[in-house]
Amino acid sequence: MTDKPDKDAEADQPAELPDRLSLDPRSPWFDQPILERGVGIRFNGQEKTNVEEYCVSEGWIKVAAGRSRDRYGNPMTLTLKGKVEPYLKDETAAED
Repeated sequence: MTDKPDKDAEADQPAELPDRLSLDPRSPWFDQPILERGVGIRFNGQEKTNVEEYCVSEGWIKVAAGRSRDRYGNPMTLTLKGKVEPYLKDETAAED
């Protein structure tokens, strides 16, 4: 028996979702293992499916602005302020 925590057990079940998370792989807030588990966002009590990035402590989400792209080909985003509630989607549906 060792006093060190098992890294695999920690990776399988994070204690909670991060305060800030992004879908952009170039972002410092990108976290592939958490995104693979499926993260849902409730914004001001409504389910949002087009969220590019969120921050719970600052109370904002970034959503794509239609089909608009910047000069580098990245989607243009709008920042909306309000109550942000991230959650893990039902994992049993992903296993089927």
